[in-house]
Amino acid sequence: MGWNKSLLAAAAARVTGLVPAVGAAVGLALAGGPAYADQPVSGQFGFQEAASPLMERIQSFHDLLLVIITAITVFVLVLMLYVMFRFRESANPTPSRTSHNTLIEIIWTIAPVLILVVIAIPSFRLLYYGDAAPKAEMTIKVTGHQWYWSYEYPDHGAFTFDSNMVQDADLKPGQPRLLTADNPLVVPVGTQVRVLTTSTDVIHSFFMPSFGMQKYAMPGRTNEAWFQADKVGTYYGQCNQICGFYHAYMPVEIQVLSKEDFAKWAEAAKTKYARADAPAPTVAAATLN
Repeated sequence: MGWNKSLLAAAAARVTGLVPAVGAAVGLALAGGPAYADQPVSGQFGFQEAASPLMERIQSFHDLLLVIITAITVFVLVLMLYVMFRFRESANPTPSRTSHNTLIEIIWTIAPVLILVVIAIPSFRLLYYGDAAPKAEMTIKVTGHQWYWSYEYPDHGAFTFDSNMVQDADLKPGQPRLLTADNPLVVPVGTQVRVLTTSTDVIHSFFMPSFGMQKYAMPGRTNEAWFQADKVGTYYGQCNQICGFYHAYMPVEIQVLSKEDFAKWAEAAKTKYARADAPAPTVAAATLN
C-alpha cells in the first residue's frame, strides 16, 4: 500500500483534536517518522497489507492454498484435454468398453484425502494460533450498538468512550469516507491486545482486515479475540455483519501509537472520558447520508 501522507496528516489532526494535552507530541511523533495507513482502495486485488503476526500467517496460508488449487486446476485441465484428444471419435472408431479400473479408483479416492490432510495441518495450527491470547498485555472491551462502537479500557482506569462515523460534511482532507471515526480506538504498537466483544442490541462484527481479526459482538455473550499491531499508523475496518438499516455506517478506526505516546494518551483519556455513566449518543437517521 505504501505511505500515505494525507492520511498521516489527518491522523495527526484527529489525535490533536482528541487529546489537546498530548496531541502536539503525538503529531510530532507521527510526522517525524514514516507512519503507516491501510484501508480498502478502488480496484484493489488481494489482501490489505499485513500489519500483525496473525495476518501474516493468514496470508501465508492463503498462498499455500493458492498453489494447491492452481496445481489441481492445471492437472484437471491437462487431463481433460488429453482425454478429449486421445479418445476422440476419429482416433477411436471402436471405443473401449472398460468400465472399472481398481488402481485408478483407489488413487482418486486416496489422493484427495492426502491433499485435505496437507491443508488441514496448517489450517488447524492457524485456527489455534488466532483463537486465544495467552500473552495479552492489555484488554479492551468492544461493545456494538446500532450503529456505533463503545470502547472500554479496563486496564487503564476503566474509561469508556463512543466511536461514531464522521459525516461527509465534517470530513477533513485525507479522511476516507464511511471509514473515519470521531473517536478511534487507540492502542500501543507491538502489544498483544485482548479484545472482548459484546453487543447491546443485535449481532455486529468487529473486523480489521490488516490485523486478520474478525469477531462477532453478540448480545448477552462476550467473545474473545486478539491482535498485535506491529506498525505505527492508522487502520480502517467496518462492521461486516448486516446489523440493520445503517449497517454501512459503522466503521472501525484504530490508531496505533508508540508505547510512550500511548501512555500519554491514556493518562489524558482518563480525565477526558471520566464520566463512565454518561448517556451514549444515538445516531439520528436524518444525519446519515
